[in-house]
Amino acid sequence: MGVLVACSESATGDGKKKLEVITEAAYAPFEYMDGDQIVGFDIDFIDTVMKEAGYDYEVKNIGWDPLFAEIQGERADIGISAITINEDRKQTYDFSVPYFESTNMILVPEGSDIQGAEDLKGKVVAVQNGTTGQAAVETLFGTNHEDIKKFENNVLAIMELVKGGADAVVADNTVVIEYVKNNPDKKLKAIKDPNSFDSEFYGLMFPKDSELKKDFDKAIKAVIEDGTYSKLYKEWFGEEPDLKALKAQLNK
Repeated sequence: MGVLVACSESATGDGKKKLEVITEAAYAPFEYMDGDQIVGFDIDFIDTVMKEAGYDYEVKNIGWDPLFAEIQGERADIGISAITINEDRKQTYDFSVPYFESTNMILVPEGSDIQGAEDLKGKVVAVQNGTTGQAAVETLFGTNHEDIKKFENNVLAIMELVKGGADAVVADNTVVIEYVKNNPDKKLKAIKDPNSFDSEFYGLMFPKDSELKKDFDKAIKAVIEDGTYSKLYKEWFGEEPDLKALKAQLNK
């Protein structure tokens, strides 16, 4: 059902249970497959936080929709997969303090006349099902609009765009930027629209009323404050993070 990645080497031997972390490894640069290994910013981040919190763990790649079902059913301890914290999800799950600021962007072919979110109206837009990208497009078009094509993951949504089956993709900015950078032959461009897409924040997702939240909130704050987070961010994204908005969320 999934691919197992090597565990943290930080087992404490103090009676803490080994945690099961689940993800969808089709969301570069956050989590993706490199051969038979799950890699990405989220994977390195969770390893850092686990060491700070003093837990041993394993990561399994199980897919986007199963991830939510497994956490809700308390069959796994933590979900990490660039999961946006929002009020709807907070009704069913608990979240850590935020660890990443993001926003949606539009991916289109070079030469497209689309310049912002309003230009998407009347176009066919591909999205990953169950994401804030889908929600953003449905805000513009209406729920289950015929011009919205939903896919299991962003890789499939982008493939639909590349083959001409969609006019645009809406997805998280880092995913869009990474794809454009790594696939210059596809001749695609990324479009920002801060007036239409608000900042979002990713968090670790837990079953409701999980006792783990307290430990991981503390660990996330520690790695952000001591500079470990900034070092990791720069390794993956090539620039220093803007921590102002993220730290404001931590102190709420």
